[in-house]
Amino acid sequence: MQLNQTQVTTNGSPELLKKRSMDGRLKAIAAGEWFEPAVHPDLKQQDVVLEITGFNLWYGAAQALFDISMTIPKGKVTALIGPSGCGKSTLLRSVNRLNDLVDSVRISGDMKLNQDSIYARGVDVIELRKRMGMVAQKSNPFPMSIYENVIYPLRIDGVRDKAMLDEVCEKSLRGAALWDEVKDRLQQSALGLSGGQQQRLCVARAIAAEPEMLLMDEPCSALDPIATSKIEDLIDQLRGEYTILIVTHNMQQAARVSDNTAFMYLGQLVEYSPTRTLFQKPQLTETEDYISGRFG
Repeated sequence: MQLNQTQVTTNGSPELLKKRSMDGRLKAIAAGEWFEPAVHPDLKQQDVVLEITGFNLWYGAAQALFDISMTIPKGKVTALIGPSGCGKSTLLRSVNRLNDLVDSVRISGDMKLNQDSIYARGVDVIELRKRMGMVAQKSNPFPMSIYENVIYPLRIDGVRDKAMLDEVCEKSLRGAALWDEVKDRLQQSALGLSGGQQQRLCVARAIAAEPEMLLMDEPCSALDPIATSKIEDLIDQLRGEYTILIVTHNMQQAARVSDNTAFMYLGQLVEYSPTRTLFQKPQLTETEDYISGRFG
């Protein structure tokens, strides 16, 4: 999908945004038009960890993200929702430049992590990724002990002080609500843990290096309801101490765990608001239609 030359913008007033919605905003997006997103003013008053400005991404000739501009507030949980293929995971993976691994990718615009450009020329991508913790859709513990999994980020940084490694291991496992379950088998293989435990272990590994952000890409999609509940409880415990950006296909989960929610459609940011506002009184009728199940 390519953007039309004429871009459609609004002044952001609820009345005009509603009118645009009734005129078929999402159909227009599907036809190639670009609309200024509806962004709640409260989001402009918060301390920012990540600032995304005019971000576009292409896979070869196909454009996947269209002029995304948004901020991720410090210490909050921000959820990205939308239909499959809307660009949620692509946007998340752009934050730590995992999309760089795809040869055909090119971008324009920028992202800034605590005022440091993520895409500036000369950025050390390995060092950049150390500033973020990543929890993937499917748990990916390394084929080594539970202990070595957790302290791996410190190992690769050259830390050899056993007392420090022990302290970080316990602190991280406690932070991931896993310590009491594994403290007596730290030297056993992490592959022996249940799926839910493995995912919490990945969270422990992600926070061991005290990152500036945690990125979570559908972290509960492969888990049963009990394990999902534990991950959601964990996200709630980490709120405030960490800034979390989470992609979820489960709107009920977004409503439960996030402070702010962004609705995306076909690579565009459509609406971005505090979660309670977005789910109870969205600015756009299309957002209301999506969260109520009338489309998508």
